[in-house]
Amino acid sequence: DMFRDCISLTTAPALPATALADECYIRMFRNCTGLTTPPALPATTLAAGCYGGVFEGCTSLTSAPDLPATTLAKDCYTYMFLGCTGLTSAPTLPATTLAYNCYYGMFKDCKNLVTAPTLSATTLDIQCYSLMFYNCTSLASAPALPATTLANMCYYSMFYGCTGLTTAPALPATT
Repeated sequence: DMFRDCISLTTAPALPATALADECYIRMFRNCTGLTTPPALPATTLAAGCYGGVFEGCTSLTSAPDLPATTLAKDCYTYMFLGCTGLTSAPTLPATTLAYNCYYGMFKDCKNLVTAPTLSATTLDIQCYSLMFYNCTSLASAPALPATTLANMCYYSMFYGCTGLTTAPALPATT
């Protein structure tokens, strides 16, 4: 909550750290409604809860930073962009093996999100995609869901409230 409610903040400071500690940037810019430019987030190996809610309520944020992480930790991107109503497209998510709760509610209530990221993960963990696009009413097309190793509640309410959704996600072929 370092910059919580700093409504006049338009550009975030640099966050160059590549070695992260548990919950190190959690809710850092929460409700910074003037924030339009996010910082780069260069870490490729994440720690538990490290980016949880980092941009929650940043309603002026129109683009997301690149998220190059390929090694995720539990709760790492939970609610990252919650309520970012200015966000229209999502960043690339390159990880192929997910962690517990890692994308939980990541884009929840991003009502203007039109483009979802490609979801290339093949091994899922408990609740990893739960609530991910919850109430993203402008999302028209669901991304493919290629995972073949699933876990409990991994897709729980993933597209709940996506009233603009006209295309269902492609699922892997069964053999």
